Amino acid sequence: MSSRSCPDWPELMEFAPELQFKHYTAAEAKLPADALMHLPDVPLGDVSICADLEHHVYYATHTDERVAAALRESHWFEVRGWIAAGRPGAAF
Repeated sequence: MSSRSCPDWPELMEFAPELQFKHYTAAEAKLPADALMHLPDVPLGDVSICADLEHHVYYATHTDERVAAALRESHWFEVRGWIAAGRPGAAF
């Protein structure tokens, strides 16, 4: 477990064991353009996201609410939505 690992990882592992959630700044996460266009005045180095970057899944509980709202407008999933959608891309 790294220092970036989400402190809620035991709970997250119960319902999404194939994902590994870590904490990043929004700048480090390299968010998609369709989300960034909703964050024009947000300092991306100062706001956080908790996500599995490989699967494009975020954990809203530990993600800045402005970033979470922007990600809802993109191809990313909140973890609960990802589970409800049948775990898209989980086999990769």
